[in-house]
Amino acid sequence: MLFITMRTAGSSIPFQHQQQGLRRQGGGFSLVELLLAMGLGLLFCGVVVQALLGEGLNAGRFSRLLRERANQGRALDLIQADLQRATAVAPDPERYGSACGLAGRPAVLQLRTPEGTITYSVGAAPSGLWQGRVLVRCGPAFGLDGQVSAGTTFQSRVVLDGLAAQATPWQGCSLLLNGGEAAVAAGVELNGSSRLPFSACLDPETQLVALRLEQSFSEAGGRAQTIVSEVLAGAG
Repeated sequence: MLFITMRTAGSSIPFQHQQQGLRRQGGGFSLVELLLAMGLGLLFCGVVVQALLGEGLNAGRFSRLLRERANQGRALDLIQADLQRATAVAPDPERYGSACGLAGRPAVLQLRTPEGTITYSVGAAPSGLWQGRVLVRCGPAFGLDGQVSAGTTFQSRVVLDGLAAQATPWQGCSLLLNGGEAAVAAGVELNGSSRLPFSACLDPETQLVALRLEQSFSEAGGRAQTIVSEVLAGAG
């Protein structure tokens, strides 16, 4: 290798060594340092993206939870409205049949009203438009004013979908019927519905009905969420 020497004050310094010293003094990064910095930057970006995705999933689950709670509340409001118009609650819903085909769904609640007998059943969805098990109402249609249309043909309509496939056995019937106190005599469980996602029991003397709805659903990649509502309503 050919060295070019520069003389300063009677000494000679190799020009190549002088260039290396200048490069060190310039404050630049080595290739290893640059790769390390890039790796840390990518790691930080990955953490940020995961946090944002997690927040998005949590927001989606919370939104779904609120929506399903609202749907469940509307379903119970409809049942309570039918109960208020009912003259009696059938203690054996399967005994009197239904004005609509139930397609194998067990009848849980049957109400005798001036328009006819309204039946609520629970089971498989009638089509792929609905998710999971469904609550179906067989009864008269409602008009634009929100009132029952007299003289209309009874129709089956899905009231609520997403009911739990494996419902939690219901133990709250007697407590609801007795105002939260221990029951002296248990109410009549309607058609063995305590193991169904739509459960009902009846106090034959007061015609009070205790109801339970249980939904279960999960978003993609999320854990299952369960919503349970209980209500006490009376006929007439």
